[in-house]
Amino acid sequence: MTDLNDTCGVSATASQLRCGFAALVGRPNVGKSTLLNTLLGRKVTIVSRKPQTTRHRILGIHTLTGAQIVYVDTPGLHRQENTAMNRCLNRTATTVLAEADVAVFLVDALRWTQEDEFVLERLTPFANPVILALNKIDRLRAKQALLPLIDRLSGRRDFAAVVPVSASRGINLAALEAEIVQQLPNSVAYFPQEQITDRSERFMAAELIRERLLKTLGQELPYASTVAIEAFEQEGRLRRIAAVIWIERRGQKPIVIGHKGQRLKQIGRQAREEMEALFGAVVYLQLWVKVREGWSDDERALGLLGYAEP
Repeated sequence: MTDLNDTCGVSATASQLRCGFAALVGRPNVGKSTLLNTLLGRKVTIVSRKPQTTRHRILGIHTLTGAQIVYVDTPGLHRQENTAMNRCLNRTATTVLAEADVAVFLVDALRWTQEDEFVLERLTPFANPVILALNKIDRLRAKQALLPLIDRLSGRRDFAAVVPVSASRGINLAALEAEIVQQLPNSVAYFPQEQITDRSERFMAAELIRERLLKTLGQELPYASTVAIEAFEQEGRLRRIAAVIWIERRGQKPIVIGHKGQRLKQIGRQAREEMEALFGAVVYLQLWVKVREGWSDDERALGLLGYAEP
């Protein structure tokens, strides 16, 4: 096989290589981010049991023999658009769909909800192939239980393929990728072979802190919190990071900080440990908690905090 070009390092010619964008779409908390991390064998997007964990478009690049799949993890599509944040998340997911070569519609094999119905309706104008991926099959006692759901959904849309999977266990993911590759156009590779994501360490640092917030605070803090990196300095294997946790009300501040600052210290320590494992570096992390009233329902504030994505 000949080299594709000197910069990408993918061993295939343009006529031999299939390359394109695969959008992962579905309702909130259905397992899209878990699926992406498992497919790549590396953490590129944060996960939690809370809806709206994913707030940005994140690329995950998987280079295979003869193919390069550029996965696009999207915020979960949801019917409620009562805040600027909700509208922003839906815009991000919809924009990704408009540019994808194939969509992977991920649903929970255990239950179909009105949110799933909403996503299926939003897929109606999508002219490119859609693959239906039925997630969490490892939790099914009898695989025959999938048949009624498959029959019902197959009557709603002509899916390019229907693939039962388990994102968390890695079950049947090779079959899913094989179906995705079949739908991609012939093209040169978009990214170098060794590149895994388009996101920087700076971005991942903010996301890992936010993930710790979601997991540590549980139901105590609403989703009206975000993280902004104020400083990110790299000195060899050392990262000096300063970050601000933004919340919406003063009453939320003691919830985040905790008694004598213990909760904030815990969040910082766990986030730092995750960063060190991901970056392969020593991390010095400083955290502050600040209030910006109503930021999640303020378009201008969202833009300043990094949510105004094309």
